[in-house]
Amino acid sequence: MKRAGLIIMVFGLLITLFTGFRYVTTEKIIEIGDVEITADKNNRVDWSPLVGVVVIVVGGIIFYTAEKDS
Repeated sequence: MKRAGLIIMVFGLLITLFTGFRYVTTEKIIEIGDVEITADKNNRVDWSPLVGVVVIVVGGIIFYTAEKDS
């Protein structure tokens, strides 16, 4: 269980350092017969660094309260 707590803490650190990511979707604008016009749309997903801090704390609690791995 200590290993799981450590993994959760590392994941929380990554969430704190990287506060979002971007991705691109393709949207169909017009379709007339065989002719199709599309456009790429940039999207962004953001979260607060506090989410990462909370995950680190939860991982720390799991790490320190768990018994030693066998």
